[in-house]
Parts: sequence; structure tokens; C-alpha cells
Amino acid sequence: MELPTLPTQICASVPFDHAKADVILRSADGVEFRVFRLFLSLASPFFETLFDLPQAPDGASDQEMKDGLAVIAVPEDSKTLDTFLRFCYPSTLAEDPSLDNLTEVLSVLAAAKKYSLDLIERKVCQALANPKVLETDPLRSFAIARNARLKHETITAARYNLRQPLIPALFAEINLITASDLLALLTYHKKCIISVQNLMKNLQWMTDHYRNTNGCSWVFSNSSYNGNYCRCGQGTDKSFFPWGSTPVIWWTTYMQEVCELLQDSPSGNTVRTAADRTIQKVRSSTNCVVCPGRVKEGMTEFSNLLALKVEEAVALIELKMDF
Repeated sequence: MELPTLPTQICASVPFDHAKADVILRSADGVEFRVFRLFLSLASPFFETLFDLPQAPDGASDQEMKDGLAVIAVPEDSKTLDTFLRFCYPSTLAEDPSLDNLTEVLSVLAAAKKYSLDLIERKVCQALANPKVLETDPLRSFAIARNARLKHETITAARYNLRQPLIPALFAEINLITASDLLALLTYHKKCIISVQNLMKNLQWMTDHYRNTNGCSWVFSNSSYNGNYCRCGQGTDKSFFPWGSTPVIWWTTYMQEVCELLQDSPSGNTVRTAADRTIQKVRSSTNCVVCPGRVKEGMTEFSNLLALKVEEAVALIELKMDF
């Protein structure tokens, strides 16, 4: 009769497989990390206290041993354990891992708080403030930061979330925040919408910047460029007649579009993204020989100006939350 095969223990990868390690941490999914007490003790007061506890004499404890080393089972999975142990180790032995995935950020942050790993908590804060993460998942970043009571990261995520519609779609981390937190975020978003509306009702910021129509002649259909005149047609919406002059129709269309978009997503990014679309449309036009050649320079400067004014307007609004 064949003897049953014993399960093979899974050993972690380098550097957590060192033959001279003095303790084993076993993850929830059964991966064993052979680590050095000194590194963990220096990084974490939790581990320092744990390793300083008096040890029972051999045979007088139910402490699991393997290869003469104590085995400590932890509830974190191997991916989380690997990430936060790399932060504990010297950089010459293990490079700090990247935290570009919010799912990883959440689990590592929980471990950092549990084991009093202040350095890792600061690294997680940096990850939550990473523009790459915020541009992709501002609402998820907000929920994680708010749950951890990270003030700067919560406010930064709320600001990035202005690029999104006012009413959010359901997201996995919504259970991390309270109804009051969500209400505070929506209230902040709505106040920012109101704050930027005056920019579209009053174009003084534009007329002050350009001084006169010559300062932004590309906006007006009666101006010439290299001896040619614009054939795009004129706008009819008098809400967007700077200095009372009639602009080209595509600029008026852009302003109408931005006005509508800012009522849902009050962000400078909204302004710039709409400008990029307008530039592409005008440059692909076959009806006009003037605007395609100068729209990029003019609209880039103009949209940057408007985006700056939008950001200044929302900067006046405070996210009402207790931290």
C-alpha cells in the first residue's frame, strides 16, 4: 500500500529563503518566509515586542518549530506579506515594491497599521497620492484614504474625483466609507460645480488676459492669417461674445460644450480634454484654410488659462470632513 503524500511546504522567493534566517513567518495561503528578526524588529515596534517576549523552555510550549526555527502564522496572504517584508528589509537585499494597484495598497496599508510599520504607511500614502493611481481610480483612492483617516490623501483624491461625474458608479471599496463620508464628497463636488459656473457666465477673466481682440485674433472669423480669411462661420450664442465681437462657430461650440461638462466635472482636466477634441476636429476640417494652422497654439494657451481659472475656483471650496 502506498503511503499518503505529505503536502509540500511552499518557500518564499529570494530574499525570504535565506538559510541563516532565525524565524519563519507563514502566510495564510501557506507560504513560508524565512526572515531575520533584527530587520523586522528595527522596522516594527510590534515585531520588536513580539520577539522580546520570554521564550518557554524546549518542550514546554506548543510553539510550532521547523528546522529549529519558530513558525509564526499570520493572517495576511503571501502577496501582502511579501510586499510589506520588502519594505522592512534593507534596500541592498530587497527593493521597495511599487504600489500601483489599489487592491494591493489596501491590504498593505492594513498590515502596516496592524504591525505599526510607520515607514510602510508613509509609502502607502505616497502611492495613494500617485497621479497615475489618482487619474485611474480617484474614488477608490478616496475611500481607502478616508478609511485610513489620511487627510492629505483624502483631500487630494476628492480633488481628482472632480474629473468624474457628480454621481459615481458603484465601486468595490464603497463599504470602506460611511454614508456621511459619501455625502460630504458629493456636497464638495456640487459646491465646486457652483463655484466654476461664474467663469462661463462672465468672460472678464478672458478679456483681462488678452486685453483686446488682437490678443486672441484666432477666435474671430473676420481676422486674416497668411493672407487668407476664415471660412468656418460665426457663432450665434451671445453668451460667448467676448468684447461683444462675434467668434468663430467652433470656438462657440467648444465653450458651450465646456459649460455643460463643467456642470458635472468641474476640473481643469475637463477643459483641456475638450480643447484637445476641438483641436482635432478643426485640424481635420477641409472647409477652412486658416483655422487648422493656428488652432493648436491658440486653443492650448486658452484652455490652459481657463483650466487655471477653474482650478483657482475649486481651490476655494473646502472638503468638510473631520480627521
